[in-house]
Amino acid sequence: MYDENDPESLEKYSSAVTLSDMEVFIFPELMYSLFLANIMSPRLWSWLKDPWFSEEKGGSPQRRIQRLKQYIIDHFWFNLDLDTWGLTTKSRELQRFSNYIDKDVLARSNALFGYEGDKYYFDIDIRKHFGLDKYDSEVIPYWKTETLEAMEAFRFKEGYTGGAGECVSFAALYAAAAFVVGRIPLDDIYMMATPLHSQNYLDIGEGIITNNRRIVTKNMWFNGTELSAKARRALENERITIVAHRSGYIHVMYDDATIEPESYNRFSEKISRYLKNDVTYEMLSNFLRQRQKYQCCFQISYSCCGKPRFIEAEKVYHYEHSSKSRVGTPTQKLLLHEIEEDEYYTEPLPNRILMSEMESFFKENRVIFDETKTVEKLKICLRHSCFNVDEVVRDLRSFCRTVPSLPNTDKNWKHQNPIDLENISSPEEAVEKLEKLRTENTSVDLAFYAFRDLSRSSWKPFLKAAMERNPVCIQGMKNMGPDEAYTVLSKMRNDSIYDGRTRIAQPDEVWNFGRGDGLEKAFCFMNYLKATRPDDEMKIKGEGNIIVAQYGGREYKFITAKTVSIPSEEDFVF
Repeated sequence: MYDENDPESLEKYSSAVTLSDMEVFIFPELMYSLFLANIMSPRLWSWLKDPWFSEEKGGSPQRRIQRLKQYIIDHFWFNLDLDTWGLTTKSRELQRFSNYIDKDVLARSNALFGYEGDKYYFDIDIRKHFGLDKYDSEVIPYWKTETLEAMEAFRFKEGYTGGAGECVSFAALYAAAAFVVGRIPLDDIYMMATPLHSQNYLDIGEGIITNNRRIVTKNMWFNGTELSAKARRALENERITIVAHRSGYIHVMYDDATIEPESYNRFSEKISRYLKNDVTYEMLSNFLRQRQKYQCCFQISYSCCGKPRFIEAEKVYHYEHSSKSRVGTPTQKLLLHEIEEDEYYTEPLPNRILMSEMESFFKENRVIFDETKTVEKLKICLRHSCFNVDEVVRDLRSFCRTVPSLPNTDKNWKHQNPIDLENISSPEEAVEKLEKLRTENTSVDLAFYAFRDLSRSSWKPFLKAAMERNPVCIQGMKNMGPDEAYTVLSKMRNDSIYDGRTRIAQPDEVWNFGRGDGLEKAFCFMNYLKATRPDDEMKIKGEGNIIVAQYGGREYKFITAKTVSIPSEEDFVF
């Protein structure tokens, strides 16, 4: 629990307010805290009133998650603008967390500190892909995770037509929405992080993985499309650094783990099963869809007007883009029928394997990759001058079987009571129930700081975050004098992005979204003054619904609708 006399406690609890990528990695409890903060959000519960959900009361869990996916796609964009929440420096962050992590360990685990990923990422130049290449020096982005309210508020930001967020934000949102809207039990929701990504595993049916705005069923994982390839790359090429669950967490770096061993074993078994499939004709077809370089070694036959016809496999795969039919499925004949006859050849194409022969092979043989005898049979059928058969079989095996790199179980297992939110039906009930669990669960206690409720959390962590990790508003006002900065803030819409009278936005949320309650604007103003005039004295006081920021013998007044008590001078001492 928060200890105002412990600097490390202050660091952790202030991190629950800013939720940067680095902070979530260092303090794994934060991952579940944001999930719980979203569950307490009235905004999330209001989704239930949307006709998209209110008119669909029944349906299977899978059906409910599919509808949730469409709602999220319709209302949110993936935001990869790493400048959104400003910049910091490597040395500053390393100094902050020197008591928690070794620099070399960090470089192997965090994208901002040199992590490059496995060979796949080198091949696609992952740092350039994610826009990290311009941060190859001392300067790095904060890369903060957003609450649901901040995600929705992107619609107020220039260039955005709806809400937005980054991968951890979407993971926390999906997990909370799966519980509140999708009615998936907490016990079946696992959050997981890798150095470059965050996803969830939902233990329903054969399993579902969330991936940014989308979801991936087991069938989709193996369908060979570009979308599934993108969803696969983190688990195929990175190790899982954190798994968070209602019973606790496990972290690749720390010796202690709080997740129930039984829950972690269940997760390990279920996700390993999800990531594994038997090789069949359909799987071979899906594999070729993804590994296009092999398509030129295959051809597909088709009976047209009672006569056999032949066509290049890559040409058929190209036609899939404008069709609902797919190679390797019962709809393959429909796909071939859609192709004009003059695309076909009357004779088999030289130096190409007939897909029909592969289909016959799989009907007569079951290939088990752990059995050399069956693999050799497959190699004989696939052996061809067009490619290296050992390489093809190795790649096919990798396609059909991803082995997740999970945190090992050689941990000191620390028991904590699992979080129980069964039978809640409103955000108020969620708050009430979680309030009772705060003293026995750190993630729950941190959730109220991520929730930004200053009637239920201390001022000092919030203010430390506000005055030390909100550089965007400082950058925006750095060339202004106090009077001009005050005028700019005063002209902004006087609405908080957070509902209620006790939840408070951070300064950069005010600046990025161009709105804020008077108290929030006052903190934004003080953050600017502290950064540009660090030696000058400044104070804040409240007079009814008027917030007064005092500086340089002048008073700058803001109107507030918030009813929290004003922080003391001591709250600003970090």
